[in-house]
Amino acid sequence: MRSPQKKSAKSKKKSSARNASARKSSPANTISAGEWFEKLVAVQQRLRAPQGCPWDREQTHATLRPYLIEEAYEVIDALDSGDDAKFAEEMGDLLLQVVFHSEIAREQERFSVADVLREIHDKMVRRHPHVFGSARAKNSAEVLQNWERIKAVERLDKDAPSENAAPKPQKPASLLDGVSRGLPAMLQGLQLTRKAARAGFDWHDADGIFEKLREEMAEVRHALAEKDSKKAEEELGDLLFAVVNLARFVQVDPEIALKKANAKFQRRFMEMEKAALQSDRTFDGMPREEKESLWDAVKHGEKKSVDARKPGNGESQSVKPQASRMSASNGR
Repeated sequence: MRSPQKKSAKSKKKSSARNASARKSSPANTISAGEWFEKLVAVQQRLRAPQGCPWDREQTHATLRPYLIEEAYEVIDALDSGDDAKFAEEMGDLLLQVVFHSEIAREQERFSVADVLREIHDKMVRRHPHVFGSARAKNSAEVLQNWERIKAVERLDKDAPSENAAPKPQKPASLLDGVSRGLPAMLQGLQLTRKAARAGFDWHDADGIFEKLREEMAEVRHALAEKDSKKAEEELGDLLFAVVNLARFVQVDPEIALKKANAKFQRRFMEMEKAALQSDRTFDGMPREEKESLWDAVKHGEKKSVDARKPGNGESQSVKPQASRMSASNGR
């Protein structure tokens, strides 16, 4: 739950080694994963019991929803930190959310955590016929194509009316049906373009997407020149969608890429504030031109620091003068 602490590579390595050693030597590791899972389910049942924890007893699916998203992002942060102990801890927090929601459903006699486990077990076996059946798949591309076909069949079977039920009107099945409308927009765009690409609807190369980006940028400019806010919103959406498509095409996760860009901007902005304070001034009170200069100085300093850490970089390198970037789309 806490943000990973910043450590040097050396101390992080020692810490990870100590944690790994402790985990290996711990008597608790003689308990199987299944037994630990049953213990965790029992703990959550106890917390939700009449004499359990007031906070846990008050929770519903709706109140827990923010924590499910938060824990998923904290798993990503822990993964990026390189701290295995933190990674394991945060995955445990995410697993708890699954157990918590399952316990609420069990109390309402809707389903149990055993149903959750059975569903995912059977799905993984069913969607890997090249491993558990007689199907063949030469590469991962064929695996993904088979996966989508199996999903489409499953959706048709699920939507088919039972023998005694009155037939209900059904819309035609789509390869995009499995993309949840509840996803964040960037992740939804990534999944839509990924599924379309698996169906053979994709760009031949990245150059085509770059041309699309130029086209969308021109349309945004036109909408802004016309002072048409509704059209500008639509065209900006098209531009963002094209950027997500480019990220997918070059095998970059756009969410992770944007999070790293956010962190970079935050780090540089805080360096500018620090530099302003060192001159006995506040950043917000400085003229824009000086803010621009600080920004360029921070970027230049970061580049020098990175270059100095590169192997075989004994000779000084010339740095090209940077134009102002405060108002440009430079991916900072």
